[in-house]
Amino acid sequence: MKNILAISGSLRQGSSNHAILQYLGSQVPADVEYTIYNDLAQIPAFDPGLDTDNPPISVAVLRKLLTDADGLIICTPEYAFGVPGSLKNMLDWLVSSSTLVDKPVALITASLGGEYAHASLLLTLGALSANVIADATLLIQFIRSKMDSDRKVKDAGR
Repeated sequence: MKNILAISGSLRQGSSNHAILQYLGSQVPADVEYTIYNDLAQIPAFDPGLDTDNPPISVAVLRKLLTDADGLIICTPEYAFGVPGSLKNMLDWLVSSSTLVDKPVALITASLGGEYAHASLLLTLGALSANVIADATLLIQFIRSKMDSDRKVKDAGR
């Protein structure tokens, strides 16, 4: 059985990014285990002094989930022309762990603009030696205009 871990860069309840991940989860075949990681807010601020063989529990759990995953999907907004702090913080905790080395990653940036966060995340994921799948990267601009009030996609993808 394949195992995919999905992470939203938004902490906001009912975010467009979380809705996208939920939609993707509804599309996976029955032989794929699909999990949306909901504990991003529990990851403490990165502290190199705590980045040891025994990191904080929430970091150890995240690293284990990523180690066990066959692939990763990140779906994130852009905040102030950059990567949301909580997502960047999480990625900082992964630098020394090698959990993303050669891990297939799909990157979706869904925001008003998104091009700055998207480019920045591609650089960061490259630094982590993740295997970012070119055909699985997507920049969705003006995301709110492409979803209805129930957070369902209403845009036909023109």
